[in-house]
Amino acid sequence: MTLISVKRTRLVWLAVLVVVIGVAGVGYFVSKSNTKSNEPAINQETRVTQPEAKAEVKKEDVATGTIIKSGNSEFGPILFDSRGQAIYIWELEKSTKAECYGDCAKAWPPVVTSGSPVASSGINSELLGTTERTDGTTQVTYNGHPLYYYAHEKVGEVKCHNVSTHGGLWWVIQPGGVRAK
Repeated sequence: MTLISVKRTRLVWLAVLVVVIGVAGVGYFVSKSNTKSNEPAINQETRVTQPEAKAEVKKEDVATGTIIKSGNSEFGPILFDSRGQAIYIWELEKSTKAECYGDCAKAWPPVVTSGSPVASSGINSELLGTTERTDGTTQVTYNGHPLYYYAHEKVGEVKCHNVSTHGGLWWVIQPGGVRAK
């Protein structure tokens, strides 16, 4: 490779990184601290300044995972995604292994991620995890429970807490990792 080709390649990767960061809106690092904003904050302890000219930025340094946050509801604080969609757990799942497939997953789509899930606004990052589904996608877990949405709810709605479908009860989950009462 010529020196000009190397420089062009680096410029292309830098341009891609700038676009990804701008679209994602989460910056290099997402704060694990509690904030009142709906937007993730930069962790003050790991704030990144302008990289040195010779430093290379790696794709894995950009946060790509699904953002999980806490928000208020009639059941107290519960888990939401970054859009404000309520998140549920299913009583029949006693481990991180997902059991909701077929018609169940049409009504209760899994919360999936393309990278490590990201804790925001009141979420304990140590309780976040993932499990692999039979189709190869990665589902987000919280305190050992696979997470789901209800397909017929709008952003901000919580219609199906303590509702029985597909053979078991569905519950919203609180930031402490337990179902809401």
